[in-house]
Amino acid sequence: MRLPEVERGDGLRTKMLIRVISLALGARLPDAARVAFYHKGFVGTALGAWTQGAMRGPSEWSVAERELMAAMVAKWNSCPFCVGAHRAIAVHGMDKVVADAALADYRTAPIPETLRATLAVLETMTLRPDELDGEQVRAALGAGVTRRQLDDAAAVAAVFNIVTRYANALGFAIPTDAEFDKAAGMMLKRGYA
Repeated sequence: MRLPEVERGDGLRTKMLIRVISLALGARLPDAARVAFYHKGFVGTALGAWTQGAMRGPSEWSVAERELMAAMVAKWNSCPFCVGAHRAIAVHGMDKVVADAALADYRTAPIPETLRATLAVLETMTLRPDELDGEQVRAALGAGVTRRQLDDAAAVAAVFNIVTRYANALGFAIPTDAEFDKAAGMMLKRGYA
């Protein structure tokens, strides 16, 4: 269901703001940002603060690693908008070949074992949450993942298990690679809040 308000905004002030930001960006403002202007109660400050904390707060994971986690959750939830958006941000801090290999198959990608073990937990958390158990967590800890890293990764997955679903439900438009890259630069400067 594509809400017309996501495309154009739901008031004159919002319409003008979307237009000005798009002009400044030199590209169409992505739907993830547009939806924030749709209704503050729908995607408001609470979700923005939670996302900012998960993605940019203190963590043993780099920003690029957390963005890759978000892209992986998006892949598992079949959300092409979020895969493209978070991959575009991740590759600002990691090799594109590595990010693409992880998105293709994290089990064989040239990534640290701690990240691989964490992605295995997040995959179960996303696709089969009723199967997530202490054994998987112990396996991740045995691979060198810290409890803090697991907590931080779980926060990323929790946020993006929500965001990917509303992105799909609202039919977010898929930007070009160049537009994703411009938006990634903006997100790295601005953050999520």
